[in-house]
Amino acid sequence: MRIVFFGTPDVAVVSLRQLVEAGHDIPLVITQPDRPAGRSRSPVASPVKRWALDAGLSVEQPAKVRTRSLRERVGGCEPDVLVVVAYGRILSMRLIEQTPLGAVNLHFSLLPRYRGAAPVQWALANAEHTTGVTT
Repeated sequence: MRIVFFGTPDVAVVSLRQLVEAGHDIPLVITQPDRPAGRSRSPVASPVKRWALDAGLSVEQPAKVRTRSLRERVGGCEPDVLVVVAYGRILSMRLIEQTPLGAVNLHFSLLPRYRGAAPVQWALANAEHTTGVTT
C-alpha cells in the first residue's frame, strides 16, 4: 500500500518504522519544521525527520498544511491512504478527500476524552484507570 505519513515525535517513529518494516511504500513523510532548542536555540529536527532520513525516505516540513502546494505534493505521490500519528496539525478535508482511502489518525486517548495535545499526560494527571487509543 502507498502511504504518505504525517508525524513528529518519538511515539510516531514507532508507527512509521512498523509501516516500513511491513513492506508498505512510503513515498513521502511530512513532519513539523525544525524547532529551536537548547541554549544556542539551534534548529533541531524532529525524531520522525531523523528516522525517515536515515531510512532513505523523502521528508517535507511545511510551515502550513492547508495549502494548495501541499495538496499537490501529496497528490503527486498517489497515496492510497494518509496515516497521521501525533503530527500536531489538523489536515484539511480537501487533502484527505483527494486520497482514495482517506486518512487514518492514531490518537492516544479514547476520544472524545483528552482530545488535543498531551492526552497521555492528562490521563495520568487525572489518575485515569482506563485509557486507550482511537483511530
